[in-house]
Amino acid sequence: MSEWIKATEVTALQRRKKLKVSLGEVDIALFYLDGEVFALRDVCIHKGSRLSQGLLFKGRVICPGHQWAFDLRTGWVEQWARCQPVFPVKVEEGVVYIKLEPRVLTGPPGECASAEQAS
Repeated sequence: MSEWIKATEVTALQRRKKLKVSLGEVDIALFYLDGEVFALRDVCIHKGSRLSQGLLFKGRVICPGHQWAFDLRTGWVEQWARCQPVFPVKVEEGVVYIKLEPRVLTGPPGECASAEQAS
């Protein structure tokens, strides 16, 4: 099981609402919405575009490459029944921490309670 890794200060994320961070060899897109922080793998599962360059809209990030709309909490994209890897996040004393244990849903949220580790 991996440890929590410092990703950024929450104030840096609050200003722009999105931020790309690199932790080791993994690029992660961080998003700030309604006081919460979300982390998704930055490279889109569809065509490899950077989600950190996407648009936030109604709890989703819209991929700049082909407009897939990924749910910030689950990584699920309804119209294509696919899932972007998401990472566990915690915020303590103004610092955002990430665990490099990506999760990918194997079915729609609500219908599929289990998630698999992404390799």
